[in-house]
Amino acid sequence: MSSQRPSSTDAYSLILEAIDIGTYRPGDRLVESELAERFGVSRTPVREALQRLETQSLLARDGRSLIVASLDHNQMSELYVVRSELEGLAASLAARHATPEEVRILREMVEEDNALIADPVALSRANRRFHKQIHLASHNRYLVQQLDLVHRTMALMATTSLAAVGRGQIAQSEHDAIVTAIEAKDEARAAKALREHISIAFMTRLKQDATARMDEN
Repeated sequence: MSSQRPSSTDAYSLILEAIDIGTYRPGDRLVESELAERFGVSRTPVREALQRLETQSLLARDGRSLIVASLDHNQMSELYVVRSELEGLAASLAARHATPEEVRILREMVEEDNALIADPVALSRANRRFHKQIHLASHNRYLVQQLDLVHRTMALMATTSLAAVGRGQIAQSEHDAIVTAIEAKDEARAAKALREHISIAFMTRLKQDATARMDEN
């Protein structure tokens, strides 16, 4: 029995995940034939996936080549503004609509993720999972779709703010405050806690970028 040939959607998901986990970083060139071989798919779905990623501005043209896009300072600032507002709305709606089971899952995530504070890469993956759970707990499919796009674009940042010294522990404390507000069904406090969490993450990233520029000079 032959297996079904991977589709362009499969290829898209595979390439997107590779960017998300840092296999391909901003500035890396993506070659159609190499991707097809890596993921075991034909070149046609890879080509279609690359076109889709370029349309979403996750890839950029460098001459005739496609490279993983990078965000300049203004783009990063714009992204964090949008993320802050959408994430705050998600937290507010989660405080209103989350089921008891969803709230318990969020609490368990915070407790389990405390063990990852010393591992920024693992904590970053757990952080994405935590935020996604809040998005789903909002019970608003259109908001979830927009936040998926925002978080895909976040993958274009070469480093995680959780790599900054002390940031992991502080971020976990912020996650705890967000869940506490959702548990209390306090919509305003949940939104405020999540917006403050995003604001601090943005400031941390700005400091990281400033330090990187100094190191380059």
